[in-house]
Amino acid sequence: MNELAGNVSRAGLGTPATNTVPRHGKGPGPRRRRRLVRAIALLTGVLTLALAATAAAVLMRMQGNITTTSLHPGGEAVITSSEGLNILVLGSDARKLREPGYGEDDGTRRSDSMMLVHLAEHDARIDAVQIPRDTLMRLPSCAAAENSFPGGEGMINAALNHGPDCSVSAVEALTGVSIDHFLLVDFDGFSDVIDALGGVPVRLPAPLRDSFAQLDLPAGEQLLNGRQALAWARVRHIIGDGSDIARLGHQQEVIRAISDRVRGENLLTRPDRLYGFLDAATKSLTVDRDLGSVTALASLGTRISHVSGKDVSVLIMPWQPAPQDPNRVVPSPEAAAVFGAMARDQPLTAHGAGAPAPSGKPVQSDSALDHRTR
Repeated sequence: MNELAGNVSRAGLGTPATNTVPRHGKGPGPRRRRRLVRAIALLTGVLTLALAATAAAVLMRMQGNITTTSLHPGGEAVITSSEGLNILVLGSDARKLREPGYGEDDGTRRSDSMMLVHLAEHDARIDAVQIPRDTLMRLPSCAAAENSFPGGEGMINAALNHGPDCSVSAVEALTGVSIDHFLLVDFDGFSDVIDALGGVPVRLPAPLRDSFAQLDLPAGEQLLNGRQALAWARVRHIIGDGSDIARLGHQQEVIRAISDRVRGENLLTRPDRLYGFLDAATKSLTVDRDLGSVTALASLGTRISHVSGKDVSVLIMPWQPAPQDPNRVVPSPEAAAVFGAMARDQPLTAHGAGAPAPSGKPVQSDSALDHRTR
C-alpha cells in the first residue's frame, strides 16, 4: 500500500493543481498589472479632461450667446417678489432680420406678443396672462439703457422701442405686479429654436392660408419648420374675427404645441439635438442681467420642468374697448382681480380668471401701425 501511495505521489496525482500549471499559462505578473492599471488611469484622465474641456467650451459658447440688459430703467435694484417668481416674456416685431417677408424694416420695434408668467412658490403651478399689444395706457417715463422716453399716452407694445426695461416698467404700471425677470426673443430666434427642436407637430382641421403672415398649410397632421411655426403663431386675419384678441387665443394653441414638443423630446438622450436647441435658445434671448448666465437659465428651466402640464394655465387679460378709441383695448374691472391674485401667488382660476373675455371686440383699423404688425 505504501509503495502504491509512493508511486501515486511520484506520478503527481496527489500534487496541488497550481503546481501543474505551465509557467506560460499564468496571469500577468505584478509589473504587467501595474502597467495596465497606469494605462487605464491615463486613458480615463485624458477622456475626463477632454470631456471637461468640451463642456467648458460649450458652456463658454452658450454664455457668449446671451445678450443682457438692465431689468429696470437706470439700472435700479431688482424688485424681488416675496412669493413665487414673475417673468415678462416679450416677442419683438423688429424687422431687421435674416430673411425678408415680415414687412419693411423702419428701424423700430414693438412687442408682437407679451405674456406675464407667474411661477408659483415651490413650483406648484404656472399662471400666465397674455396682455393685448394694443392695450392703451399712460406709459411711464423711462430713462432706458437704449434711449430715454418721457412717457405719455400710447399702446403698451410701443414701450419696447425704448428697451425691454421700459416694457418691464410699463407692465408693472399696468398690472401692479412686480417683475423679477424678463426674456425677449425676436422672429429669427423663435424660428431657430423651432428648427433646433426638429420642428413642431400640429394637426390642422382645415387648411390655413394667409398671405399677410406668409402662411399656406394644408389640413391634417404635419411637422412645421421654424418659419412655418412663426407664421402659424402670427396669423390673425383668418382666425376668429381677425382681431389681435382672436390671435391671442390662437397663440395659446401654439404655446401648447411647442410645450408638448419640448416635453416629448427627450433632449438629454440626443446630445446633438440638445446642443442645437441650447445654442439656438441662448442666441435668441435677451434677458435681464440676473438671468444672464447659463446657470441661471438652467435653474429656471429646471423649476419650470417640475410643473405638471395640468398645473399650467394661460389666459387673456380681461379687457374692454378703450373709451377713447374703439380700435384699442383697456383692462376691464375684472383684470384687477387677475393681477391681484398673481401678485399674491394665488391661483388665477380661484378668482374667476377663466371666465370668457367681454363680448366687445376692437374693430380692424387701417392705421400704419396695423399694417406694420401684419
